[in-house]
Amino acid sequence: MTERLFLTTIAACASLTVPAKDILVNTPNTSLLLKAEGGQPLHISYYGERIDDINQVYAAYSLWEPAYPAFAGGGSNSYALSVKHADGNMSTELIYLEDKQTTEANSTLYIISMKDKAYDLLVDVCYRAYNNSDVIETWTEIHNQEKKPVTLLKYASGFLPLRRGNAWVSHQHGTWGAEAYIYEEPLQNGMFEVCESNGARNAFSSRANIMISLDGKPRENEGRVVGAVLCWSGPYRFSIDTPDQSEHHLTVGINEANSAYTLKKGESFTTPPLALSYSTEGMGGVSRSYHRWARLNNKVHNGTATRKILLNSWEGVYLNVSQDGMEKMMDGIRDLGGELFVMDDGWFGNKYRRTRDNCALGDWVTDTLKLPHGIPALEKAATERGLKWGIWIEPEMTNTQSELYETHPDWVICHPNRTPVTGRGGTQLILDMSNPKVQDFVFDVVDRLMKETPNTYYMKWDANFDIANFGSHHLTADNQSHLYVDYHRGLTKTLERIRAKYPDLVLQCCASGGGRVNYGLMPFFDEFWVSDNTDAQQRLFIQWGTSMFFPSCAMAQHVSASPNHQTGRVIPLKFRFDVAMTGRLGMEMKPEDLTEKELAYAKNAVATYKEIRPIIQQGNQYRILSPYDKTGYASELYITDDKSEAVFFAYKFEHYLNQARPRFLFAGLNPDATYRLTELCRNGNADHWEGHTFTGKFLMQQGVEIALNGLFASKVIRLTKQ
Repeated sequence: MTERLFLTTIAACASLTVPAKDILVNTPNTSLLLKAEGGQPLHISYYGERIDDINQVYAAYSLWEPAYPAFAGGGSNSYALSVKHADGNMSTELIYLEDKQTTEANSTLYIISMKDKAYDLLVDVCYRAYNNSDVIETWTEIHNQEKKPVTLLKYASGFLPLRRGNAWVSHQHGTWGAEAYIYEEPLQNGMFEVCESNGARNAFSSRANIMISLDGKPRENEGRVVGAVLCWSGPYRFSIDTPDQSEHHLTVGINEANSAYTLKKGESFTTPPLALSYSTEGMGGVSRSYHRWARLNNKVHNGTATRKILLNSWEGVYLNVSQDGMEKMMDGIRDLGGELFVMDDGWFGNKYRRTRDNCALGDWVTDTLKLPHGIPALEKAATERGLKWGIWIEPEMTNTQSELYETHPDWVICHPNRTPVTGRGGTQLILDMSNPKVQDFVFDVVDRLMKETPNTYYMKWDANFDIANFGSHHLTADNQSHLYVDYHRGLTKTLERIRAKYPDLVLQCCASGGGRVNYGLMPFFDEFWVSDNTDAQQRLFIQWGTSMFFPSCAMAQHVSASPNHQTGRVIPLKFRFDVAMTGRLGMEMKPEDLTEKELAYAKNAVATYKEIRPIIQQGNQYRILSPYDKTGYASELYITDDKSEAVFFAYKFEHYLNQARPRFLFAGLNPDATYRLTELCRNGNADHWEGHTFTGKFLMQQGVEIALNGLFASKVIRLTKQ
């Protein structure tokens, strides 16, 4: 008898044979307390600061809600699971059967098994608690052991009740070129939702992450805060129901709209993980937990590796690539001390040449009129200059003007009875990643390039269209509603194949900028393109919001031309460098367009960044003075784990007469240590604190005056423990 069948047979008498027990899920500084009892649903009793005495929790009567409430199963109106059985019954009643605990390398895995009282439907509620960061992942595995198919109407990843108080929610919304803007509002009676129905790029408008501040208006480094991040690249839904005066109910998972999923007998469905975090150190504390979790546990691919300084060709030449033009740009980044050159869009196409953005996607052959010696000649040229080589691809996409589409029109996402709606250039379409043949094709795009140029170090993987058409030639008529889920499962399967064969290939996740900044895809990508908008002033806001959940090592931040190509704004080179240095530094221009003075400054800035990038890319980030506070100033700090070295950034991005200048406070330092302050990349006279030493306590409580005079003034200060 299989384990599942055994569980089924004992379910009827579970209330008599399984005693009540407490399951305590711990990270270094947080605890989640569950109560399991035979014949009853699994319950959540507590989530917050780490506890040692659980009796105090029960004596205080903190929480008592189902850990995974099902529709029509009693209790709250909020539910995580809704199932339609073959006989038409849409109610589900889950009861606890057993639990298992497994010790892993950096975490502990808890699996709590439940079963419907009347049907052979089993649900495993899973938790993974990390011992190197204060993050707990939760997800469910739903198993159909019934004789006939069941249909999942809602299948959330997790549910979390929170005690009601003066709670505020911080969420992010944006658009192309203005991604990840922060919005904050109090939680009131009723339903609050953040949801996304975009099938391919789920991070352009809203983002699959929120923070809930439990002590009033959100603060950076103070107060109790809960974070929630869905590790999924497709449509999602975050719901916070406040039904009464005592609790908020958070439910998070795949957006079930138009996504009913049928399980045949013996089939299972695993939901994407919901990553929860809790901190008493404000939003910044939650951010730092997510950053460590991502870097140390491969939630960002190869998260502990040093990211190289690159030049990307896009804003320098756009589609007008050529052998001579690429080599000149290589010379420019080499002379500045860069390490990697990336050729962007425009290098491919035979019958349809990629001279405009309306053709050739899918035809991944070199345009020999532009590049008569092919890609290997460029790879060789980069190697001869001591540079790594990288290239741009958009493998999930095609154009109606392409040999691929002419050969395989059935490979695009669109119902056979519909005429496709097109995107960029009036011709772009998206390939159906639920189709195994398309998965093989996309894998081969990468594989063929790697075989042709085996020393390729980096690929920029773009995605410039959404699922504007709904329907699949591949999926059966009764499974069309599987498309949103199966597209991303197919994409993940393809990326797993690529990573298995090319684990060291550096991949950038791009989607018209930050359209795919999510933890569903980042385990396969080393970094993401934060935004197509490279304007340094607006990047302060975009990067600030993005850093709430994602580490600096994954944030690709480039110095571009002035006037800026997106906004037309004129910004000094130093300010552009100082803003870009807080992530993976790169450039997006022709270096030859810089003056001699600018070239000298850029060379010094690149050399300086090489010295401090271990602190920035692997350190702990403290956001201090927010650009959203409307003072015209911003500041942030990065510090090593041992608090021996730090880098502080201060910016002035607006200028008015009689504008109040803040006292710049530091954060995250050892209060008992002494630090020497040294300005880096100084462009002018030394400030009064240059070379002096201060205690960490003084810098955090009293701070220093920083001379930021005029528009677009900035300072980078290194702190060294004495």
